[in-house]
Amino acid sequence: MVDLRSDTVTRPTPEMRAAMAAAEVGDDVFGDDPTVNALEAYVAELFGHEAALFAPSGSMANQIALQLLVPPAGELLAGADAHVVTYEQGAAAALGGISTRTWPDVGADLDVGQIARMIRPAGYPSVPTRAVAVEQTHNLGGGSVVPLATLTALRELADEAGVLVHCDGARIWHAHVADGVPLASYGALFDTLSVCLSKGLGAPVGSLVIGSAERIARARAVRKRMGGGMRQVGILAAAGRYALDHHLERLADDHARARRLADALAPYGVVDPAQVRTNLVLLDLTKSALDAPALAAAAAEQGVLLAPMLPRLARLVTHLDVDDDGVDRAIGVLGALLS
Repeated sequence: MVDLRSDTVTRPTPEMRAAMAAAEVGDDVFGDDPTVNALEAYVAELFGHEAALFAPSGSMANQIALQLLVPPAGELLAGADAHVVTYEQGAAAALGGISTRTWPDVGADLDVGQIARMIRPAGYPSVPTRAVAVEQTHNLGGGSVVPLATLTALRELADEAGVLVHCDGARIWHAHVADGVPLASYGALFDTLSVCLSKGLGAPVGSLVIGSAERIARARAVRKRMGGGMRQVGILAAAGRYALDHHLERLADDHARARRLADALAPYGVVDPAQVRTNLVLLDLTKSALDAPALAAAAAEQGVLLAPMLPRLARLVTHLDVDDDGVDRAIGVLGALLS
């Protein structure tokens, strides 16, 4: 079976399992799990921030961060296809009392001028804009990378307008490897970030919220309120630290395999290889005889799994558990189905 549904399907390597088994643990709710504390300090330092907080999932990490930046009845601006808007079960409104307003999504091709025109100041009768959220890399943008210059312009706009900026950095590691931008350079542009250890890096679970010491102190209370306070979580933190030490630079291999998939499937008119920058390949099936669910079902029968994202949009994701033979197998199956 070649599983290209997501980079969340990876299994811990034997070496990662050994690191987990050997982890020194304590009670993280009391703040005395040394492996968690070390991971949080390390990741905060990577991004040039004061502190970080381990969370069970990327969605929880995002929602904790948003509650740190946007008070109830405040407004968050984001892209229409942003993960925090589309794939987190309306949590911003349900849990944080946050109002969201979106710009028409264009993946990583952000229009800072358009965002500037959307920002609303405090004062009756408008809902004041408190923060802007961006995604790096962009999921429904096909793993596209927001250029550093664009993010810098957004930071300047936010400072001028008095609003804050959050980065949903679930796959920011991929942007770092693809563009060579230091993680600290990204970190300097955001008030909060969420980063995922179980996408691409291959850890079984876990994300972190990154920010100032004051915000992360508040984040601990928010995490507890949301049911995210865990106990001997050093076992999971050890997997994340192993992933950062051993699986970060190898993301370039996933990028190369994604481009090989795109090059091979381009003749069928479903993908532009020039748009594939990281480990995601989106298949545009608007002109295909098969829609996304039908393609997924047919491919699964032949041992290749992919994710239908929209009726005519399917996603392939390369990752730690897909080698060159797996890519060759996927190309053969999908090429035959798309012919």
